[in-house]
Amino acid sequence: MDGVHRELKPAGAGGSPERFAVVVEPQGWVFEAVAGVSLVESARLAGIVLPTSCRNGTCRTCICQLTAGRARHLIEWPGLSAEEKLEGCILPCVATPESDLRIEAPRALESSPTAPGSPGQA
Repeated sequence: MDGVHRELKPAGAGGSPERFAVVVEPQGWVFEAVAGVSLVESARLAGIVLPTSCRNGTCRTCICQLTAGRARHLIEWPGLSAEEKLEGCILPCVATPESDLRIEAPRALESSPTAPGSPGQA
C-alpha cells in the first residue's frame, strides 16, 4: 500500500462505520473490513486481492469458507446452495462483516507484495 489512510464508509452512512479484523487463511494476512462494504473491496484497499469476476454474487469465483465470525450477504440470495450456506461458504464480493472474521481463501494474492506495509510484511 502507499501508506495513505483511506476512509471507508458504506453508502449513506453517517458517523463512524463499524470496523472488523479479517484473517485470510492459509496466508495469515489480516485486513480491516468495514460493515456495509464488501469483503472484496475492503481487502483490495488493504492490498489483498480476493479472486472475483462478476462482483454481484453469481459467478462463484470468490467463494470461500467462513471459519469464524459472522458475515451477511448484501443481496437476498447469492449464488450459493442452501447446503453451502449451512457449511459456512460465503461470496466475499457481496458479503460484509458483522464481526471479526476468519476466511479460507487459498487463492488470495497480494496486490503489491513489495510495498511497505503490504500483507505478510512486518
